[in-house]
Amino acid sequence: MNVEDLEWQADSYGGVNLRVVDSLLERGHLELVVQAAGEREDWFCARGAARVLQAAGEFGRAWEVMRPFAESGWLPAVSVGAGILLQCGRVDEALALARPDGEGREQGEACKVYAGVLVGAGQVGAAIDALVPHLRDERLLSSLVEMTEGQGQDERVLDLVTSLADEARRMYAEGGRESLGRALDLQADVLERSGRVDEAIAVLGADVAARRSSAEIVRASYARLLARHGRIEGLRQMALGDHEYAAFRPLVTALEEAGRPEEAETLLREYITTTNCPGNYMGLLMELLVRQDRLEDAVEAVRPTFEDRWDGLLQAAVLVLAEHGRHAQALQLLEERSPEFLEEGAHWVPSNRWWLMGESGRCGEAIAEIEAAPDLEPDERDTTIAWLLAQDGRLDDAIDLLRSCSGDHATQLAELLVRRGRPLEALAVIPSVASGREAENRRREKSRRRGAWSDTGDNSGRAEESGRQEDHRGCTDDPLF
Repeated sequence: MNVEDLEWQADSYGGVNLRVVDSLLERGHLELVVQAAGEREDWFCARGAARVLQAAGEFGRAWEVMRPFAESGWLPAVSVGAGILLQCGRVDEALALARPDGEGREQGEACKVYAGVLVGAGQVGAAIDALVPHLRDERLLSSLVEMTEGQGQDERVLDLVTSLADEARRMYAEGGRESLGRALDLQADVLERSGRVDEAIAVLGADVAARRSSAEIVRASYARLLARHGRIEGLRQMALGDHEYAAFRPLVTALEEAGRPEEAETLLREYITTTNCPGNYMGLLMELLVRQDRLEDAVEAVRPTFEDRWDGLLQAAVLVLAEHGRHAQALQLLEERSPEFLEEGAHWVPSNRWWLMGESGRCGEAIAEIEAAPDLEPDERDTTIAWLLAQDGRLDDAIDLLRSCSGDHATQLAELLVRRGRPLEALAVIPSVASGREAENRRREKSRRRGAWSDTGDNSGRAEESGRQEDHRGCTDDPLF
């Protein structure tokens, strides 16, 4: 098992894409996914199969699927594998698998995995001991606080976190470089869960007031702490003072949970009229109104931003309407845009339009528009039409189209083949891990060379896109991909 291959899969969503794995498992093809995990050394197949087997109580089989991955020493697989062994009652084997070897640049992360297994084995004190040498790494300090919650070790954890928080305060007083700022809000977290809420608020409030950390996360933690305990006036002071960005969302949430949504709405509307950067607060207002089932008001609240190409909330409004099944209204928002906006959004607006048409059953119209569009890249044209064909129930036509394309459409094609009941073909169209890595390296090298030519004055070629599509549609501005 090649660790570099596993890292590439995790970092690049290489191999069998998560969506394909989930689709196979949802349709009952567990044995095929298990087979693919072993034969292809595919991490996402192994993780998906193990998850289904664990849910079914088949812990022994789940371990057999995960074992070669875990024994590679790759930490994500070690963590999953040790967790499965704990479920099997094989505690000593789990601890042996996860125990750090004392070497390597990932020693802190290895200790984090080991500590998690120790907690799972009921050895919380030993877990804390494993992390103590690494607590100056804020990520591992956060892990300590997280994994010890509810484990009866709050006093010891509080002593460790407070020591580092006090050091951060001394460094601040001496003008030194801040490196332990997270210890401040983590100290408050442990105080809060120990039942010492007033002390948590007082300590972290003093740190925020003294600006002992430049990290926005500390101010945001303080605002959420106040919100959880209904300290609305304290939140209001933050929001209308120097910390409005951190405090406004928790303040709106606290007012809403207190049964005062009208007050939250009034506050937001008043602030929007006075601030120089109203966009964020318009977004909060829209979300509040949507939660109150006031969709029309929500759209009107953000309408003034629609022509702003960079900070506008048109996309957010379109998605909100689509989520509520109001595709025609979302399309209307796009059609109302000015010629100047449509020219600037020459790619974004049509893509959203075709997606909305497809979601509302107008696939044929959308395909006709795409076929008549002169400037679309062939790859975009083909993938969009294939999605629309599938949306229209024409799976065979979509599959044939993607098979005829020259681009890399393996994941989209595999998804359609799974839906068509052809799972073996679906896996066959996905390149092996080795082939996938090689192809990605070629794309990157070609992109690098194009970039070098461009730097020397040759701008005749269009740089080839080297990145992979995001794994989930929600991770991109384009709803179709």
